[in-house]
Amino acid sequence: MRKIRWGVLSTARIGLQKVLPAMQQGKHGELIALASRHLESAKQAAAQLGIPKVYGSYEELLNDPEVEAIYNPLPNHLHVPWSIKAIAAGKHVLCEKPIATSVSELEQLIDVANAHPQIKVMEAFMYRQHPQWLKARELAQSGKIGEVRTLHSFISFFSNDAKNVRNKPEMGGGTLFDIGCYSVSIPRFIFGAEPKRVCALMEYDPNFGTDRLVSALLDFGSQTATFTCSMQLVRHQSATIFGTTGKIEMEIPLNPPLDRPAKIFLQHGSGSEEILIDTCNQFTLQGDAFSLSIINDASVAVPLADSLANMKVIEALFESARKEMWISVQ
Repeated sequence: MRKIRWGVLSTARIGLQKVLPAMQQGKHGELIALASRHLESAKQAAAQLGIPKVYGSYEELLNDPEVEAIYNPLPNHLHVPWSIKAIAAGKHVLCEKPIATSVSELEQLIDVANAHPQIKVMEAFMYRQHPQWLKARELAQSGKIGEVRTLHSFISFFSNDAKNVRNKPEMGGGTLFDIGCYSVSIPRFIFGAEPKRVCALMEYDPNFGTDRLVSALLDFGSQTATFTCSMQLVRHQSATIFGTTGKIEMEIPLNPPLDRPAKIFLQHGSGSEEILIDTCNQFTLQGDAFSLSIINDASVAVPLADSLANMKVIEALFESARKEMWISVQ
């Protein structure tokens, strides 16, 4: 089976340190080109990763006829503009989360994608490729813990670097966009449903102007989800699914270890057990899955309709915090 030829827009740290080395371990894709606005940065990164082609502009990479797909880890406010340009150039697009910074912006991307139905476009929610989450969803929906009623997650780390794009609101920075998008996506994935209304509290950094602490409640009707996320708290991750007769707890929800099996702690009516998930790299799985969707002309794991639903919830959470009231999700 042939391999998809990938190009990368920018030398973003997430790409260089996590995503790209993992993709190079995959079976169905190969990294052949990397671009940066600064040619020297591109050369250094390409040399580090063994990528043969280097470009000093994103346009040059998009004009390369050998590149079939691009990975877009640019700052959030550049996700949609450059994804649209990539689609127009005939390239498939795997774009980092959040794929957009507003519903209206994402709808522009969807319009362009719909006009090029042969092009695959996906938001890089890598956790959905990891077998621990596929197993958790299977357990939750199988009745193993009774009727699933609620899910609680907590995600935090500490960053007060003024130069970090995550701390720049004009570049789509802030907690809800950076990690809160996972907190919204996870219960939607597990429940297989959309929240009817949401309520949120946000605390803002006085210097950056970004949301640095977010707590929220999502009302799914017969189910609820609560979460707290922050970019200025001690590093922590947790996620627990609660049912009427048991619970499912993820040891490390978003960054499972690469050197040992991931763990799911299952408590049910007849006892408890520890489920081990074979060691794997979710970024490798994500790259291969997207490449295979191109090769087989198959659906992607996270379709744009799902991304739009996620963005509608995020937008409603911002509105709720601003107005200090429950907001219906349209």
